[in-house]
Amino acid sequence: QVQLVESGGGLVQAGGSLRLSCALSGRTLSSYVMGWFRQTPGKEREFVAHSWSSSTYYTDPVRGRFTISRDNAKNTVYLQMNSLKPEDTAVYYCAAAAPYSGMDYYLRANSYRYWGQGTQVTVSS
Repeated sequence: QVQLVESGGGLVQAGGSLRLSCALSGRTLSSYVMGWFRQTPGKEREFVAHSWSSSTYYTDPVRGRFTISRDNAKNTVYLQMNSLKPEDTAVYYCAAAAPYSGMDYYLRANSYRYWGQGTQVTVSS
């Protein structure tokens, strides 16, 4: 059974950086499309980035500031977040999905089967 555990969230000032980690257990990371999403109260879960093999994709508000990467040897995916803004404040979730479709399919939260518990990121102004 696949389990995902996020870590690395916290409180940071605007302009600062954080690195989120998501450790996958139960299966091999290289077999999955890995995504990061975020959610604020009262809003739907929002796509942030995904990674499959050597391919990555980002939502426009984070492109150039965030970097998704994966270490298959450690079965861990990362989200490096730089130049953080108050509007990046959210609970961040990692997710895993089998690669059965084109990458546009993985922009949607309901395309992912496995989810972590989430980690809070708060950016103060």
